[in-house]
Amino acid sequence: MAKPAVETEPRRSRASEAFFGRRRGKTIRPQQAAALEAGLSRLRLDLSVEPPAGLSGLFAAEVSGIRLEIGFGGGEHLLHEASTRPATGFIGVEPFVNGMAKMMKALAERPLHNLRVYDDDAVRLLDWLPAASLDAIDLLYPDPWPKKRHWKRRFVGKANLDRFARVLKPGGRFCFASDIDSYVNWTLLHCRAHGAFQWQAADASDWHRPYEGWPGTRYEAKALREGRRPAYLTFLRA
Repeated sequence: MAKPAVETEPRRSRASEAFFGRRRGKTIRPQQAAALEAGLSRLRLDLSVEPPAGLSGLFAAEVSGIRLEIGFGGGEHLLHEASTRPATGFIGVEPFVNGMAKMMKALAERPLHNLRVYDDDAVRLLDWLPAASLDAIDLLYPDPWPKKRHWKRRFVGKANLDRFARVLKPGGRFCFASDIDSYVNWTLLHCRAHGAFQWQAADASDWHRPYEGWPGTRYEAKALREGRRPAYLTFLRA
């Protein structure tokens, strides 16, 4: 298989590896491998250089806002949003090679000029981004690490909420979706304890109502098939 990219950055720490699981699944097909290599060479963010003062400079298209999706999986939501919001710049993070290959194959067939990607640890990207540079962060169906001894590996925690608070503009949105009740409650409690995030829910039905224009994802479809009800939380950066 062709190598997707030359790694020029230092290896991540064991602590940061804990937030995501395996890096590879089944062997990707040659066509996907070619799309992955070509796509990453064009769209992958280089964290070895300083980010531009205005992140709009990262994109080939003219954009007026920046949104980050952490762990885009197969890319269903990210592709939909980037396609329907051409005036917004999107950054997608996915360390799972098969998910990134699927995204690069889709972009080879239908290029988008308002999208950049990063294929490693989102923590490193968050630390690279300038303060108050993002309008929104999406964390959709993240790995729930359901066993109690693994809860420390959940992406939502004080350290990463500190990172979110730093990179989000005042009034910026943090959107979280999950079908795992314990992770939903965990996120509500951690955001409340943090103090920089205000939960936006007017009534009990709000957190079970999908976001406007929500395209669905394969993870959500699986949850619904298995009888789990997803929750959609929105927090504003105070």
